[in-house]
Amino acid sequence: MAAHKIIFVSQEISPYLSATDNARWGRSLPQSIQQRKYEVRTFMPDYGDINERRNQLHEVIRLSGMNIAIADNDHPLVVKVASMQPSRIQVYFMDNDDYFQKLDSDSDVFGTNRADNDERLIFFARGTMETARKLRWDPEIMQVSGWVSALVPLYLKHLFQTPGSFEQTRLVYTVLPGAEVESVDAAIFDKLIAEGIDAKVLEPFREIPLDHSLLHKMAIANADAVVFQTPEADPALVEYCESLGKPWRHFDSEGDHADEYDELYKSLMA
Repeated sequence: MAAHKIIFVSQEISPYLSATDNARWGRSLPQSIQQRKYEVRTFMPDYGDINERRNQLHEVIRLSGMNIAIADNDHPLVVKVASMQPSRIQVYFMDNDDYFQKLDSDSDVFGTNRADNDERLIFFARGTMETARKLRWDPEIMQVSGWVSALVPLYLKHLFQTPGSFEQTRLVYTVLPGAEVESVDAAIFDKLIAEGIDAKVLEPFREIPLDHSLLHKMAIANADAVVFQTPEADPALVEYCESLGKPWRHFDSEGDHADEYDELYKSLMA
């Protein structure tokens, strides 16, 4: 029997970023899931704090070179890859000098305070999905975690899930603890419409505050299941899950909960 395929789209993975609980989980879960006979690929941004030489990142020429147009400006996508040790899982890094180089004004490695976070998240979502399509690697499951990845579910469901492409892919969105985006530019809606997202799809989100709650709700609305990997599940987001009929679970931040995730993935593939 062929192994199930799964793509992890991660906000942070150790050792590429400092060893926070989220980064350790971003490393541990893919490795544990691989041990359960899944084929695994992972994607994350190439933040400016990542030491490319020490972590042996190198550019994949055949996947790089696409220009992603956002707000009438072209932004070249550079795709780099490294192998997570000892599992040898391929980690693909989405890079662009406009969006992922560290700025002096960044409050943290993720740039939670940056005014261009709407465009950074659009670039990462588009770049991730385009790269996965180029790899011709349609997974049964996409595991998406963190606000940096929160637009990926929207892109999967409304731009990339077509007959013959990601048709059977089911998506799990995990809400992580820690720093959240401070604000999102209201122009995000116009930029997403320019990307090809139907205006009617975005209409329900226009009254939501322009912060992490908007991003989480966009992700939840387009996910097949939701996990709160937090000390407590956010009551407002739980209520939102239940209003949409989305199955949700709450795991504390101790351990990688690989058995519980494996059970959840298999329930979605049944």
